[in-house]
Amino acid sequence: MPEEKKLILSTYFSSPVYYIEIPEWVDKTNKICDKYIKNAKNNNIKEIKEREKKIGKKIGDHGMSHHSTSLIDDPNLKELQDYIGATSWNILDNMGYDLTNYELFWTEFWTQEFGEKGGGHHEGHIHYDNHISGFYFLKCSDKTSLPVFHDPRPAKLMTQLPLKNEAEITLGTHQIHYKPKPGTMIFFPAYMEHQYVVDNGIEPFRFIHFNLQAVRKMITSSIRKQTKGEI
Repeated sequence: MPEEKKLILSTYFSSPVYYIEIPEWVDKTNKICDKYIKNAKNNNIKEIKEREKKIGKKIGDHGMSHHSTSLIDDPNLKELQDYIGATSWNILDNMGYDLTNYELFWTEFWTQEFGEKGGGHHEGHIHYDNHISGFYFLKCSDKTSLPVFHDPRPAKLMTQLPLKNEAEITLGTHQIHYKPKPGTMIFFPAYMEHQYVVDNGIEPFRFIHFNLQAVRKMITSSIRKQTKGEI
């Protein structure tokens, strides 16, 4: 008999999720976001009333997410935005991408809070035409919603087999969740589908969501020239 041999495992085509804890920015960021959330809630009053009139029952903001306007370039959030921008660049670099001929731009940056009456959630989705997505959690606990990430490989999902242990993370795992704390920041490739499970409305759930896109410098340079009237 031939001598015993072992299979060699190589793992390819994995999708990274990076996270860090920065609780020292939470209080300041919450105070800045308070006005945005207040405005978002005020903007939803009309929709809530119309919905209640239609169904004939007082349900308040059940199932809703109070979504702010853009936070991009708010001077009070400059430190946070600078950190996210620099870290996003470093992550793409760490993943092996050559960004020599690219600039990283913010496409979306907003805060949101799930409804006080519970039921807030997000179905699985991606933010197309971006390269880095992420969250910064401001209000959460073990009683609130949490993010779930899905395997982005459709061919694998088409042939998915049942798992021996859903609670164990293996090469067959097709979704994974994080239990954030106030101050948890998560970065991930924008191609990864993500969702938020239904929140029960027991405690406040608030977070910041951001998306960044790498754009070719030949495009940005041309736009700058046009803006200056040089061409």
